[in-house]
Amino acid sequence: MKQTLLSATMLAALACGGVVAISPVSAQPAPTLDGKKPLIVGHRGASGHRPEHTLESYKLAIEQGADFIEPDLVATKDGVLVARHEPMLSGTTDVSERPEFAARKTVKKIDGVDTTDWFAGDFTLAEIKTLRAKQAMPDRDQSHNGKFPIPTLQEIIDLAKAESTRTGRTIGIYPETKHPIFHAAIGLPLEDRLLDQLKTAGWTEKSSPVIIQSFETANLKYLRGKTQLRLVQLVDADDVDKDGGIVLAAPFDKPYDFVVTGDKRTFKDLVTADGLKEIKSYADGVGPWKPYILAGKQTIGEDGKPKDLNGDGKIDEQDRVLIAPTNVVKDAHAAGLFVHSWTFRSEPKRLTSNFKGDPAAEYRAFFDLGIDGLFSDFPDAAVKARDAK
Repeated sequence: MKQTLLSATMLAALACGGVVAISPVSAQPAPTLDGKKPLIVGHRGASGHRPEHTLESYKLAIEQGADFIEPDLVATKDGVLVARHEPMLSGTTDVSERPEFAARKTVKKIDGVDTTDWFAGDFTLAEIKTLRAKQAMPDRDQSHNGKFPIPTLQEIIDLAKAESTRTGRTIGIYPETKHPIFHAAIGLPLEDRLLDQLKTAGWTEKSSPVIIQSFETANLKYLRGKTQLRLVQLVDADDVDKDGGIVLAAPFDKPYDFVVTGDKRTFKDLVTADGLKEIKSYADGVGPWKPYILAGKQTIGEDGKPKDLNGDGKIDEQDRVLIAPTNVVKDAHAAGLFVHSWTFRSEPKRLTSNFKGDPAAEYRAFFDLGIDGLFSDFPDAAVKARDAK
């Protein structure tokens, strides 16, 4: 029998807050579903280093060794697919500073939530191309803000192909269809636009360097009926509670098509053994938020408040300790699904205390649990950790 989880000794150490040291001689990393080394996906490119979803971010991810680059896709007013994390533009571009677009600010419902912003679907491609990207996270390097335009899907395809030729290794793309129900409601459905471009690129087979992902289920089922390309069901949540348990709250509690159809199931239901078997009927893999696999809990003091374990005056991930891993990877593999988890980040404040500020320790823990791939803002760190195993 293949070892798909950590040994009992390692599980106990993790549950007690320990980091397991493994001898290189005796190390037996848990295998991936196909026996190959895990894939490293540049999350929005190398978004820890450059403004996300720019050709420069994708290029850097490729230079750092990423196997795939991830374009989140939204549609412009004239139906062109471009890379933005959301249909809303203010968080990742300079649109709010552009007086010529001031009147475009509006309110739309995104997954049932009234959202005030500038929306890609209200801009033509020509207008989108005048905008410049910015670093979305304020605690990261802002020196590249205002330098890079928003790329189209076609430009990203062209980049992946050119870099595959240049590097001699296949660079894949891992597009996400963002808010499919929203896009369909405004007359800009994403699915066929995406498939048409991928077909033109010559990418139509399961073996093609493409994986399509979505948090919704209905559009993945639609895609399954039209393509052999690999599909991934993403699994979201709102937060993690003090004990390391998954917290669900709208709109991050369930696929939005479940809301529309009145389906009472949640994202938690999708990662049960039965839920994973159902996912296998229309997808090739599952993409759970990483606490679904391995999470941390807070240490609560006598005053009922979480302890500041590192004494920095803040309560964040560094003040949590790992609990035992779940069965999600084992159950997914048993269902025949690969597991690609997200999102891995290198900043110490985003790492559980067991990892002692070392992102490589976090990568090793997840690799040992048998994940088949991961999304990282820092592909350089992910590739280094994987290739050191």
